[in-house]
Amino acid sequence: MTPRKFPANTRDGAMLILIAVCLPLCIIMAAFAVDVAWMQLARTELRSATDSAARAGAKELSLSQEEAAARARAKEAASRNLVAGEPLLLADSDIEIGVGAQSGTSRFQFTPGGTKLNAIRVTGRRTSGSPAGPVDLLFAGVLGVSQFEPIETATSTLLDRDICLVVDRSGSMMESLTGGNTPTDTCDPPHPTQSRWGALAIAVEAFLVELDETSQDEHVALVSYSSTTTECGNSYTISTIDSNLVSDYSQIGNEMARISSKPVKGRTAISAGLDDGIEVLTGSSTRPFAVKTVILMTDGIHNLGPEPILSAQAAANQDIVIHTITFSSDADIARMKDVAAATGGRHFHAPDAQELVRIFKEIAATLPVLLTE
Repeated sequence: MTPRKFPANTRDGAMLILIAVCLPLCIIMAAFAVDVAWMQLARTELRSATDSAARAGAKELSLSQEEAAARARAKEAASRNLVAGEPLLLADSDIEIGVGAQSGTSRFQFTPGGTKLNAIRVTGRRTSGSPAGPVDLLFAGVLGVSQFEPIETATSTLLDRDICLVVDRSGSMMESLTGGNTPTDTCDPPHPTQSRWGALAIAVEAFLVELDETSQDEHVALVSYSSTTTECGNSYTISTIDSNLVSDYSQIGNEMARISSKPVKGRTAISAGLDDGIEVLTGSSTRPFAVKTVILMTDGIHNLGPEPILSAQAAANQDIVIHTITFSSDADIARMKDVAAATGGRHFHAPDAQELVRIFKEIAATLPVLLTE
């Protein structure tokens, strides 16, 4: 039997029918893919904006200790971020301030309100009831759905700190604030206001007072360093742990007063002080969930022992952050910048006693912030 043949125009007509059936499906699938990508982008932007608002609000809470200021900063940070082409706007009800606490599993739990406020939870919304409204879809007419309403939540918590003050008690700390001759006899105690050591003692006192004003529970230790020597009838050790971590700051004040009662002498063994600071912050008195911080202060140049950067690298391996403070034009600023940078810390320079106090207070007030949700 001879096979039956169909006219060419008949086959062309069949293809047109197939195209007519498939084309709407292809359009719908393409529209669906584009809108899914648009929704995913909007959700990612909303997540980023909400995280940013929570972090900014928590940092402001740590600095100002004021709920209104924290809310305002969270709103301002959110508005700088676009979500689907529009700034994220927050209502007061989107910002909760409360208490973040860790359970035994190290997971943070947020509780609104409380007396020791240390956390802020932000709910970022692009819904019909939110200030910015829902996200319009690009192909609403094709899919029959016109809007997308994503919601994201972020919580930032201010963390407790274990802090070790590592301070310079070398002979140059006896000098006047402007350098040169000591304001008293070289075997007398450092002058309480005119010497560099006196300025440091005042700054440490201000630091402890500022810590008392924060909502966190900070424990503080004290290490002092110079070199091993005997002068003016007094013996000095290269570095000493003058106080282990304590919550009663009067112990730190008492140790500073004890050191102030006799002349400070010796060279500048910064690495020895850092090593003792690391020992304190890795010892049995540290708390498992507290952020570990060294505040290293010097007025001079490291001139005894291993390079401080080696100690800084060891600290970084133990998740210890080192903030460095140089005091006076004689200090080795470049080296101290490198020490701080090795651990992700900050360097500060104080040209005078007033700035030294301000720096210590700033470090005390600026609490570490962690996104906990």
